[in-house]
Amino acid sequence: MDPQRMKEVYERLELLDDRLGHRLRGRGGPSRASAEQVEDRLRDLVDYTSELRALVRDLVVAIGARPQTPAG
Repeated sequence: MDPQRMKEVYERLELLDDRLGHRLRGRGGPSRASAEQVEDRLRDLVDYTSELRALVRDLVVAIGARPQTPAG
């Protein structure tokens, strides 16, 4: 396992959640959204899912990788 890669993936995951997480969480009670609002939320969901997929792939690589040795 490469701890540096794990740390980088974790930091990217935190950034993703900060950037898009609040947009995907429920906004309280039931509401009627316009077609434009639904499209915006769907676009956010697609972006989030796409980035999350890349993060999971990088996480698997980090788990299977050897730790990087310091240059020198």
